[in-house]
Amino acid sequence: MPGAYTSIFLVAFDLDGRGQPVQAFEPRLVANESSALDEAKGLAGQHAGVVLWKREAAPAIGEESEPIVLWQTGRVGDFD
Repeated sequence: MPGAYTSIFLVAFDLDGRGQPVQAFEPRLVANESSALDEAKGLAGQHAGVVLWKREAAPAIGEESEPIVLWQTGRVGDFD
């Protein structure tokens, strides 16, 4: 569909004082799935959890898909 695009996001999680996962930083928009996967795997050793997901959107008609998880490891919380 013309005007449709896919966005890929990455976020890591740390555990708070109660052991609950909280975002370590705001979700990052990443350029492509391949480099994002490399970055996500690198972050996995530094954080309690990491999730990489994509969304497809068609802004001209106001549609946005549900998030599609591409890769996830560890403990993650709300990311969308």
